Amino acid sequence: MTTISTIEQLEAIYGSPSEGALAKETPHVTDHYRALIEASPFAVLATSGPEGLDCSPRGDLRGFVRVHDKNTLMIPDRRGNNRTDSLRNIIRDPRVALLFLIPGSGTTLRVNGRAKISNETALCESFAVAGKAPRTVVVIDVETVYFQCARALMRSNLWNPDALVPAESIPTPGQILGALTQERLGGEPYDRAWPERAKQGMW
Repeated sequence: MTTISTIEQLEAIYGSPSEGALAKETPHVTDHYRALIEASPFAVLATSGPEGLDCSPRGDLRGFVRVHDKNTLMIPDRRGNNRTDSLRNIIRDPRVALLFLIPGSGTTLRVNGRAKISNETALCESFAVAGKAPRTVVVIDVETVYFQCARALMRSNLWNPDALVPAESIPTPGQILGALTQERLGGEPYDRAWPERAKQGMW
């Protein structure tokens, strides 16, 4: 297998980016980019730490990532599995990246920056939903923002309801957990209890 090991080799294959590919990048959140962030109910948060990389899905009510100002984003850390992989990484390496998706739109938005974690009571309470505040808020100092063209989502057919994968064709979380623990955890009881468990711990 031939591998590419230098930037010069890479550039010889791909050439230079177009003027538009460079012009779309800004060091702050513009009004147009703010509109995309506020329309998004889902983002992926990428972090890096001593143990390696992490890529964590973040979903909430549309616009859950708050544009505090053109240089600052805030993300509530809602209830989850308490692994805190992303938060542990941020404490040791503040570099983060975000990828925003908007249902029905092929355009995605990318943000790079540096993050810190706050548990300030007033700030956390300002993100409360159904009377439940997050335990912490991730505060991101924005460094670069740019939109990504729609090709990847068009190729993936992501928003096409006819392309939905039938649930019965893939393993369930209970089946996966059961196989990994010799059925000590997971299994059918896990899957059966999940909807109510998720409902109770949504926020």
